Amino acid sequence: MSAADDDPRAIVRYALACAALTVAIVWALFLVREVLLLIYVAALVAIGLSPLVTWMERREDALTGNRVPRWLAILTIYLFILAILVSIGMMIVPPLAAQARELWEGFPELLHRGQQWLIDRGWLSRELSVREAVAKAPVGGGDAVGTLFGAIWGFVGGIFGLVTILILAFYFLVDADTIVKTFVRLFPRGKRRRVDDACRRVTTKVSAWLGGQLLLAGIIGGSAALALWLMGVPYFYVLALIAGVGEMIPIIGPLLAAVPAIAVAASVSPALALGVAVFFLVQQQFENHVLVPKVMERQVGVSAVMVIVALLIGGSLLGILGAILAVPTAAILHVLFQELALPDAPAG
Repeated sequence: MSAADDDPRAIVRYALACAALTVAIVWALFLVREVLLLIYVAALVAIGLSPLVTWMERREDALTGNRVPRWLAILTIYLFILAILVSIGMMIVPPLAAQARELWEGFPELLHRGQQWLIDRGWLSRELSVREAVAKAPVGGGDAVGTLFGAIWGFVGGIFGLVTILILAFYFLVDADTIVKTFVRLFPRGKRRRVDDACRRVTTKVSAWLGGQLLLAGIIGGSAALALWLMGVPYFYVLALIAGVGEMIPIIGPLLAAVPAIAVAASVSPALALGVAVFFLVQQQFENHVLVPKVMERQVGVSAVMVIVALLIGGSLLGILGAILAVPTAAILHVLFQELALPDAPAG
């Protein structure tokens, strides 16, 4: 060791330089946190779709007898998902537009009934017209315009982010083998097989999470269809489809999915609307505290307690997006914990 290495001032300078470099890297990562989040979501989508892409890639073309190119398998999956979304939109939008038009036409009568109910109980002094009710709304004109533009900008940003995620996921899937092999080679030769096995288990768990989400959507949509049909709610099949799609969005999705059903039920009778609201409230509580933890525990192999804790932490940190990413992130951390903290434990 040289004399310079024993110099306390050199050690202090080296420590300060390392600290400054660490702070600079952390600050740079903080500045690009939104981009990193998009990349992480795209990686999760690619990991989740990877088994399905591999399965399609191994199938032989009926015309040529050759295997399906990987890019074509990915594109086929994308087109299939797009076709499903377009079909859902075509089923949902026309009935909802008709119901919205009927609800708007009957709004004065509904407003009259509601105000008369309040007047009979002494909670309202006189009946207001529709124009007066809108004028007395708590949101001012300027705030309403700002809120509208904010909502439009958020929607456009969400669409742009979704397209970016799908494009990144496409390229991740195309180069999946190269990316995994490059990552595995970063480790010593003796550890590479174990790292490769951990990558495969992460892929299995994230793919199982996507399957669990679809299973939850089917359960929620099916139970909603049965309940709404028994209660005699019009367009119950469309409303149940909205409930199933809303299940894919944690926390706020089920709440938003309940709004159209309650509105449609209100066009029939207030009692029916109350019954629909109670059903969705009970369904959401059952879904949050029983269904999601148990299904994810069975599909992903993460305990129900870990699922609940992950949802709470993810929702607290990143809101809806954090809740969506909570379970697959917990599954990845579970695999890493097994490899780092329990290196001799059997793979699970």
